[in-house]
Amino acid sequence: MQLLQDTIQNIQGADKNSREQARRRIDILCKPPGSLGKLESIAVQLSGITGQLYPVIDKKVMIVCAADHGVCKEGVTTNPQDVTLFQTLNFPKGGTGVCAIASVTNTKVVTVDVGVKEDIPLDAGVIVQKVKYGTDNMAQGPAMSRKEAIQSIEVGIRVATDEITNGANLIGTGEMGIGNTTPSTAILAVLTGYDPIEITGFGAGVGQGGIAHKARVIEKAITLNKPNPTDIIDVLAKVGGLEIGAMAGIILAAASHRKPVVIDGFISTIAALIAYQIEPKVKDFIIPSHASEEPGAKIAAELLGVEPMLHMNMRLGEGSGAALAFPLLDAACSMMKNMVTLEEAMNLLAK
Repeated sequence: MQLLQDTIQNIQGADKNSREQARRRIDILCKPPGSLGKLESIAVQLSGITGQLYPVIDKKVMIVCAADHGVCKEGVTTNPQDVTLFQTLNFPKGGTGVCAIASVTNTKVVTVDVGVKEDIPLDAGVIVQKVKYGTDNMAQGPAMSRKEAIQSIEVGIRVATDEITNGANLIGTGEMGIGNTTPSTAILAVLTGYDPIEITGFGAGVGQGGIAHKARVIEKAITLNKPNPTDIIDVLAKVGGLEIGAMAGIILAAASHRKPVVIDGFISTIAALIAYQIEPKVKDFIIPSHASEEPGAKIAAELLGVEPMLHMNMRLGEGSGAALAFPLLDAACSMMKNMVTLEEAMNLLAK
């Protein structure tokens, strides 16, 4: 708990002077005002985060948090739960979707076991920070204790802090956990008051009972556990997931160290909502990547007050959409560093 409290206390908002300085330079670059659209707003945000007119993001790290979910016992997904273990072991080998995309920008992929239901071999290349062997079945009781929820957040804080200490200056959030759209949707339902059937999606493969059954399981979990929407740790503990908590911790740590953090799709956005509920100033450091195909994703993004950059019809997870957005941040930094102002262009031509 002390680590979480210390991290929260260190979080300050973006540097307004750096944002304004970046905005002024962008407005006089050799182009029509606003013509580079979201690239301009990304550059302004990066300057506000880093305090630098010419931000540098040359050491990128994607942190993928893995955990299992007891609610899978309710038949909410067709995917066997051992896929979580299989894919967790596959990340260090570079064979997953996010690894393929991350390699384009020379991004390091870090895999963390927060709650996989099986033991991870010590030589697997996975950081083992297991809080417990998967959450409990939230349709039968709380997914975890309040203490475990806080521990999951602190796992994310520790791992992200270690990477930042080792030089990382751009962080991405990713996850692996069969069944994790179910707790993500439950968290969103609690925070918004939506009926689960309105925001429940297909996920990676909905169970035989279809979306209606999945929504009923979510409704049952909320009714049984009665999570308090004004206490986000209570919500995470009762209907959340260990990897979701860990991603929230990653976001808090990035904000604490003034590093930009790119969030992936639906599940990462739910984690960002948790971090935002804990400390609203984290929003200045969050950069959304893509619009997930999950029906709750748009609602979650609107609740957080962010607008995804990419519309690619993706719903893989793993951090794949976040990794895909990294080159756009590189382009924003290049615009600031290499594009000349109209005055500079005229001086160059006069020589």
